[in-house]
Amino acid sequence: MHSVESFQLDHTTVQAPYVRTAMTETRGGATITKYDIRLIQPNTPPLTTAALHTLEHLLAIALRAELDGVIDLSPMGCRTGFYLILWGTATTAEVARALGRSLRSLSSVDRIPATTATECGNYRDHDLAAAQDIARRVLEQGISSDAFERRPVPLD
Repeated sequence: MHSVESFQLDHTTVQAPYVRTAMTETRGGATITKYDIRLIQPNTPPLTTAALHTLEHLLAIALRAELDGVIDLSPMGCRTGFYLILWGTATTAEVARALGRSLRSLSSVDRIPATTATECGNYRDHDLAAAQDIARRVLEQGISSDAFERRPVPLD
């Protein structure tokens, strides 16, 4: 049986919100890095699907404006955050700063992108107010560059 990196993480000891490098892999000269972007503490009430879905739409665009090489942003099934996959590598502090700037930009958003039946597979399941509230709470707590110790990264 294959090992899954996230199943090896002790979810009872992490301190969200944080950014953690989950894996880096190089093949054929190309490097990709996967980051664990945890917005809320595991094993507490999860994000609603509508809020998580809205954050996915908003951050998919905002993070691409902040970071080079974004391949994908995928919500975690446990609804506590996202996996971000980049070409190359960035430090957790760089990703945390980009995430913080992206979350900060959500306060001025008044419309969710890509919410038609043509653009989205579950276009009715969104909640902008809840997504903005989560962004505000994460920013108030600070985004740590370490999963196990609170080391909030300055955003400016």
